[in-house]
Amino acid sequence: LLTTRVADYGYRAFSGSMMLLTVYGGYLCVLRGYRYMQKQKQLQISAENQDTEVMKD
Repeated sequence: LLTTRVADYGYRAFSGSMMLLTVYGGYLCVLRGYRYMQKQKQLQISAENQDTEVMKD
């Protein structure tokens, strides 16, 4: 009886940590996608303003 209880708690802890890792991974993917979109938007704005301004290195 004790071993099944320990195994049950171990399984719950393991599955909970996997759930947290999955949520955190999804958060990182969304954050990276958001930053990528922001950078693309900024590049497009600077490309549209390139004829009026000289871009510096």
